[in-house]
Amino acid sequence: MEGREVVLPTVSRVALCGGTHGNELSGVYLVRERLKRKRKVEEEDHISVVTVMSNPRAVQQCRRYTETDLNRCFTHATLSGPVTDKTPYEIVRSQELNTLLGPKGSPEAMDLVCDLHNTTANMGLCLIAYSDCDWISLHIYRYLQRQMSDIPVRFIHFDLPLNEAYSLDSVGKHGFAIEIGPQAHGVVRSNILSTMQEGVQHMLEWVHLFNSGTQFEGGKVDVYTMVKNVDYPRDFETHGITAAIHPQLQDRDFCLLRPNDPVFQTFSGETLKYKGTEPLYPFFINECAYYEKGIALSLARQRSVGIPSIRSEREGEQGKRTSSADEMEEEEKIKGEMEGEGYQKLIEYGEESDSLNGQHN
Repeated sequence: MEGREVVLPTVSRVALCGGTHGNELSGVYLVRERLKRKRKVEEEDHISVVTVMSNPRAVQQCRRYTETDLNRCFTHATLSGPVTDKTPYEIVRSQELNTLLGPKGSPEAMDLVCDLHNTTANMGLCLIAYSDCDWISLHIYRYLQRQMSDIPVRFIHFDLPLNEAYSLDSVGKHGFAIEIGPQAHGVVRSNILSTMQEGVQHMLEWVHLFNSGTQFEGGKVDVYTMVKNVDYPRDFETHGITAAIHPQLQDRDFCLLRPNDPVFQTFSGETLKYKGTEPLYPFFINECAYYEKGIALSLARQRSVGIPSIRSEREGEQGKRTSSADEMEEEEKIKGEMEGEGYQKLIEYGEESDSLNGQHN
């Protein structure tokens, strides 16, 4: 694997989206400021950047959504479904965004879609994506880690196929959400907004460097692959919650949770402990928006993932890849080679992986 170099197409068309959830205000204000200063489509160092307010109705009402969660509406089934005058607004909007930024899975799709989110959980800055072998996203992640050393930067991997990927960022050839917290929904904190602005700026810097021919060296990065969601304890009859996150777990996102560690404290004062047999990493702990989804926290495995050196195509190299599917096939092939050479440990998921389809953002 030493010396392996992967040549990828340039990232010339980038979509920067905010307000997918209308009460996550860092992305809302970042997008508003960009739209105020510049056109919706702008040229930045030979990159076409499209700035999008994803859910304007929810933004106007300062609500997560108006009828249904927009960030669950980007599966192939939803995007290809019929629309009538009774179709929820967010489903109609998802198809509009798919037309604007996609179509999903097609050669015409945006090269990179970055969707901006806030969480009430103490998670720092996280990139959330569906692939652990998308070298563009993983190299951007490593670049942000190096440029933003004063805050924790992590990469969360949801192991879902493209047709089941449900969030806006899945519309692009490459894509991820930038999730930053803690910030209460419906408010904006200057330090969180500044962190998001810095993250976006470094992302665009990386794209410019990549398109300009900079070679980014390979290595290893830590990835958190989601294993399952954990609900609150509930009353059997009313289904209301009967416990809160334990004080010893609150705000300790990405701190290893071991068997018999406290997880919940019942309203009568009893401590409920983690009954799993495998130590895992909790995140989205006590996220406000997930009460309605029955998620108290999510659990992940941390893995070291090998990434190859990459650079953009030079003149005369264009045309070697005809589609994003070809590109992903090549990435999977290289990932397999890296695993065979000991760069990544293969993990067999046990019974605890049954909840991999849990949905976030």
